[in-house]
Amino acid sequence: MSINELNSTAKDLISVRQMIEDLQAEAKALTDKLKAAMVDQGTEILQGDGWKATWKNVSSSRFDSKSFKADHADLYGQYSRQTTTARFVLSV
Repeated sequence: MSINELNSTAKDLISVRQMIEDLQAEAKALTDKLKAAMVDQGTEILQGDGWKATWKNVSSSRFDSKSFKADHADLYGQYSRQTTTARFVLSV
């Protein structure tokens, strides 16, 4: 790929990422509108023509590795493993 093609590709990627960011902000605003309607109506479920929205509390259990490491450093070290991943970063 030539430097011109690389420049164009990088600029296209930056542009697409900005569009994604803008769309995510718009999606959040629309989500917040539906949530506000749910609060106003005092319901966890809204339905319309071909769609249904639910907003409920969900409980889950998560392992607190930070506390475990503080309380049991030897076991944490014994069962921890290093991983390596590749990270792509495009800076402006």
